[in-house]
Amino acid sequence: MEKYTRDLKKYILEHKNDLNRPAMEAYMKHNFLFLGIKAPERVQLTKQFIKINGDPTELKIIREIWDLEGREFQYIALALLDRQYKKAEKERIQFYESLVVDKSWWDTVDTLAGRLICFHFLTYPELIEEYAEKWIQSENMWLNRAAILFQMKFKDKTDQERLFRYCQLMSNSNEFFIQKAIGWALREYSYINGDAVENFIQNTNLAPLSKREGMKNIDKLRKQ
Repeated sequence: MEKYTRDLKKYILEHKNDLNRPAMEAYMKHNFLFLGIKAPERVQLTKQFIKINGDPTELKIIREIWDLEGREFQYIALALLDRQYKKAEKERIQFYESLVVDKSWWDTVDTLAGRLICFHFLTYPELIEEYAEKWIQSENMWLNRAAILFQMKFKDKTDQERLFRYCQLMSNSNEFFIQKAIGWALREYSYINGDAVENFIQNTNLAPLSKREGMKNIDKLRKQ
């Protein structure tokens, strides 16, 4: 283990809070162990550590942090990656992909897909065809979710054909997290092209959850 990782681990563990831990673990359906450090404190602790120690210089250090036990360490690893996303090398997509399928749950996957991968694909759009197409065809649900959600911040750069095609490909999924992702992605795109989204929803056999989520903004505007 690198010194940076050891020092961070020691620093964070000093702030464990067993009183907070049960509720945090229950919120995540007991899929992960928590240290009981709530988000505002975790963010502040991370900032303080970086102020003294700087940013990690290698991805292997961030991977070591990710691998530490305690869900907060995965959040810290993502925060460290977020500080670097503007200067991320093209090949970093492979690292992001590896994190999507490790310790997977909506909290980390959505940050990866909706922010880190999103910005990476905006910077390197030539990667989309290779990686997004592979993910939507994968047997891994979280890669499917990443493929559906990565255009969340694309706004008018959204590839409508790809978005609708991916939603249709996954429309028969019984997975809650896929149905929710479809609705979320459609709702976000409805801010850009509500007519196209409504037409797609009306003419596609989507799960009720996906339809409700996808129509939320459109229905809200109609009520105003």
